[in-house]
Amino acid sequence: MIASVDLLPENRRLILFTRHSLRERSDGNGFASYQLPLTPKGRILAKSWGRWLANHLPYSMDVDSISSPIGRCINTAQLMQEGAGLQRSIIDQSLLVEPGSLVTEPEIASVVFKEVGVLNFINRFLQGNLEGTKNAYQGGLDILSLFYQHQPDPGHLMLAVSHDTLLSAFLAVMFDRTEIDWNDWPKMMEGVFLWFDDQPFEQANAHFVWRGMVYTRPVNSLLESYCAAGFHPSKLLLPPEVKWT
Repeated sequence: MIASVDLLPENRRLILFTRHSLRERSDGNGFASYQLPLTPKGRILAKSWGRWLANHLPYSMDVDSISSPIGRCINTAQLMQEGAGLQRSIIDQSLLVEPGSLVTEPEIASVVFKEVGVLNFINRFLQGNLEGTKNAYQGGLDILSLFYQHQPDPGHLMLAVSHDTLLSAFLAVMFDRTEIDWNDWPKMMEGVFLWFDDQPFEQANAHFVWRGMVYTRPVNSLLESYCAAGFHPSKLLLPPEVKWT
């Protein structure tokens, strides 16, 4: 993450889309109950990381955060704010938890999740071979739309805290990948820095820094891929000012 920090531009509307900090262990198939809390080391890590960012980034973190409503994500945002010497609001976002960004019918998808494990679940989602979920491009565009609508002022960094499944699927969509492996999987407290051009959503590029590399993805190219899969933009959670024709 520190290598990524060195690549960030100045005075943009910056977002850190991050997995929560260290939590208690999940079961052997990767199923992590929403009741699992942060570990003591996880609490220290989140607070220390927030302090480090506040001291080394040319960005103010004095802005409200958005988060999955699950306790370990909210606590991660709180502790990062605390480390930065702040106490701002943390706004629950249903798109940062499941069901929400990927899953539409949890009674179907959760059965598959427990049968095949988390990595196979995400790969089947990316390949469009999973009932009870959105199209992969819809999931990616919905998250991008959420971030676009919650951009902070220039020169500020907003935290968006979520889970490994959402972050891994989002990055795979941004990279146009239909399969990932454990080397691609985001570690706890790992995240991606992201910002947009100052353009309407459909004309903007989404720029992001992941594991020490800068990437750019035009929003419109994601929409074209979504439509090419046979879906209509009316299902997307687009920013209110965007008019699709």
